[in-house]
Parts: sequence; C-alpha cells; structure tokens
Amino acid sequence: MPHVVIIGRPNVGKSTLFNRLVGKKLALVDDQPGVTRDRRFGDAELLGLAFTIVDTAGWEDDDPSSLPGRMRAQTEAALEGATVALFVIDARAGLTPLDEEIGRHLHESSVPVVLLANKAEGRAGDSGLFESYALGFGDPIAFSAEHGEGLADLFQALLPLIGEPEEEEERSEDEPEYDPKSVLKLAVVGRPNAGKSTLINRLLGEDRLLTGPEAGITRDSIAVDWEWRDPATGESRPIRLIDTAGMRKKAQVVDKLERLSVADARRAIDFAEVVVLLLDATRGLEHQDLKIASMVLEEGRALMIAINKWDVAEDASGLFNGVRAALDDGLAQVRGLPLVAVSARTGKGLDQMLGAAFSLRDAWSRRVPTAALNRWFDDALTANPPPAPGGRRIKLRYITQAKTRPPGFVLFGTRLDMLPESYRRYLVNGIRRELGFDAVPIRLTLRSPKNPFA
Repeated sequence: MPHVVIIGRPNVGKSTLFNRLVGKKLALVDDQPGVTRDRRFGDAELLGLAFTIVDTAGWEDDDPSSLPGRMRAQTEAALEGATVALFVIDARAGLTPLDEEIGRHLHESSVPVVLLANKAEGRAGDSGLFESYALGFGDPIAFSAEHGEGLADLFQALLPLIGEPEEEEERSEDEPEYDPKSVLKLAVVGRPNAGKSTLINRLLGEDRLLTGPEAGITRDSIAVDWEWRDPATGESRPIRLIDTAGMRKKAQVVDKLERLSVADARRAIDFAEVVVLLLDATRGLEHQDLKIASMVLEEGRALMIAINKWDVAEDASGLFNGVRAALDDGLAQVRGLPLVAVSARTGKGLDQMLGAAFSLRDAWSRRVPTAALNRWFDDALTANPPPAPGGRRIKLRYITQAKTRPPGFVLFGTRLDMLPESYRRYLVNGIRRELGFDAVPIRLTLRSPKNPFA
C-alpha cells in the first residue's frame, strides 16, 4: 500500500486533512499549534484511490533534545520510505520562513512532493496561494481540509504518483467468530509518565513513539502493527499495539486538549480486546489506577496489570504482594487479575506480559457448550441452593451463554427480582472459576417468563 505523508509547520491543518482523507475524526484537532506529536497512520480512500495516510507533528526549528526537536525527528522518520509527501501550507497566513526551510529539506529528499495551500476557501487565501509558487514544487493545489474543497485536484496530483489501486480480494462471510491467531488488539493505559510509550518502543525495538521526562507527551491514541515472536513456541503472533494518553484524576484535567486526549484514550479502550494498565513501581498503586481499571472492566475489556520500572523498584517483593492484595480488595468483582512485573528500560517481563495477554483474550472469547454449562449450573444449585425470601423459593431453571467478548450469560427463572446480589456474585465467580474464564469481566442477565395474565 502506498504511504502518503503529511508534512508542514504547526497549525496549518494537517490533522484536519488526515481526518478528511480517512473519513473519520481519528486525529485530535484544536486551534492551538502543536497538538499532534506522534505519527498516526490511517487507511485513506480518495475517489477510489486507496493509500495509507500518515499524520505528523508540526515541523519546528528547535534543539533536537527538546520536545519540539524530538517531534521533528519523528516527522523526518516518517519521510523515510514514503511514496509521496503532501506539503501543507496555510494560504491565509502566506509563506513563512519555516515553510521555506521545510521546502529546502523536501527538495533534498527523493520523495515526490505535492504542495497543498490549505485554508484557501474564499479569496482570503489568494495571496498565499500565489506566494507558494516560490517554493519550487510547481502548481499548488488550492485546498480546504475543513470544507473538502480541492479533493478532485488532489486526486489528479496523486494518481500518477501512486497508480491505480489493487482490487481487494473478497472476504468470506463465513469467517469464524474468533480466530486465536488473529491480530491481538492490545491497548496500554495508565497515569501520565508511567512509561507507556517507552514500553511500546522497547517492544518495537525503535523510537517509534515520542518519549521523554515530561509528563503528558502522548496526546493521540496511536496504533502500531507489529509481530511478536513467542519464545515458548517460536511462533510469530500479530499484535496491534495502542498507545494512549495518560489519565489523571478528572478534577485535575482542566485543559481542553487534555480532555480530548483522555476521551481519545477511552475510545481506544473500546477498540481494544485486552488492556494493559501500566503502574509506576516508584509510586505503587493509587486510587486513580483503580478508577482506570474499573472503567476498563465496565467497558467489558479483558484487563491485566503490569508494574513498570521494576529495575528501580524498592522492596520489590513487598510492592508486588501489596499491589496484588490491593487489587483483590479494590476490584473484588474480578479477583486474580493477571499481574506482571516489567521494565520498559531493560525489557524484563515483556514476553511474559504478551503471553498472558493472548491467554487472557482466549478466555475473553471463550464459548462454553450449553450441555457443559448446565451441568455446572446443576452442581452449583445443589451445592448452594438459592434462598427463599418470605418463605417462597426462587426457582432458577437454566442458563445459556448469549455472547462472547465479553462473555455474557442469561439466567432464566422465576422471582428473579428477589435474587440477592451475593448469590448473583456466587454464580459469576463459579462461572469464572469452574469454566475457564479466569479474571475476565462477565455479564449475567436475569430473565423471567412474561406473565400472560399481566
């Protein structure tokens, strides 16, 4: 698939263009400059032309060790291997010295360049459009990413550089519901500065995501496709790693951009199958971590906990046991969540974490045969019959599994509105313990027959 990279200084509309081409609001957009920090990939389609579009951070002229300088390095890395570069300028602001510097850099590269004069709706952008000829990239395209103007001209410019799209093979509609060898969608969440981006960079073996000592560097949720070689079997397993913005206490989030970043992280959790909640070993388990964990479980995702920075942890054994006890106490609905100690700096425990993530997804996707489920159900009722409030017995007739991912069960019986919550927990814990669901969230719905005389 051809790679088309969007390049430009901050606040010229690169992320708006990205969203326009992928047809979804995937990238965060705001009036302030410098919102995008990491490369974001998306599947774009323009009048039948299919390609991968890459959003990048705004190009800034700063010290390479500074945050803007490291962002620029990420943008330069995106150009390597690109098929086409879309050089975006702000037609209303006109040409700037930074635009000219970016132009010089692009002339030195071997990547073909298409010049987009964005924000050119109306006549306010005419002067900037004419000025852009001085950059030496031929005729600029008058464009409006906000309003979708100029898409046909962009198509004509990309067509000779990308070529006709290959036709996709038709997918069978009879694909199995769950394939254990399918891509694992794994999101990494946690408080700011827990080391989420550093951990993903360690797995990838490259500085794919922007990192540093500053808290809150990551803003967009970034997905990266990767192959992990399972050391136990030697098998390659596909994983989509999803990095997310750090989640602070709601009362501390006052900046609009941070609110957008947290909302994007929550959407990433919805998209994921397994979520790794990353803790900082130097800070231990905090109340905010339990709130994030509860949110993940409420969304029905499979959850595991990883304690990062284990190489610098003090009293490691005491810390691990303390976190284990606090999790079992604070998340009593899913006792026994997988807990691993890792170090994004040294790579310790990362293979163990990924192996546990695949096992957890298997449990999250598990379907129990109806016969086996009701054998367990009969044994559970015999061992602990339901109570009889007011002297009238609650009749539990049978149970069935309605769905997977997360597992959902429907319990049929009479007087179910009188069933105590403690007995409901007894059944859920039994399903989890006896039927191989481990510590995944389970939904149990109670259903009574309708009264025909009501």
